[in-house]
Amino acid sequence: MRMIREHIYFSGMVQGVGFRYRAKYAARDLGLTGWVTNCWDGRVEMEVQGEEENIRHLITVLEKGTFIHITRVEQKKIPTVPEETGFRVEGY
Repeated sequence: MRMIREHIYFSGMVQGVGFRYRAKYAARDLGLTGWVTNCWDGRVEMEVQGEEENIRHLITVLEKGTFIHITRVEQKKIPTVPEETGFRVEGY
C-alpha cells in the first residue's frame, strides 16, 4: 500500500463536540500519524498520514460521530513526513 499525507479542514459543528479526541483515537486504531487542532474560525485542521484507504475510513468514522456534523471537508495531498510517529491533539 502507498503512504500519503493529507492536509484537511473540517467545517460544521466540529468544535466542542469531542472531534479532536475522536480523531486521535480513531487515527491510532487505524495506524495513522499526524495531528489535529481547532482553528480560530470554528473549523478543525488536520494533517494525517498513512494508507489512503485508512484515511478515508477515518473521515467516515468522524462523520458518524455523535454530536459531530461535518458540512465541508477540504483535502489536499502534501508531502509525507517519514519520521513522524503517533497522532496528537494540538491547541486549546
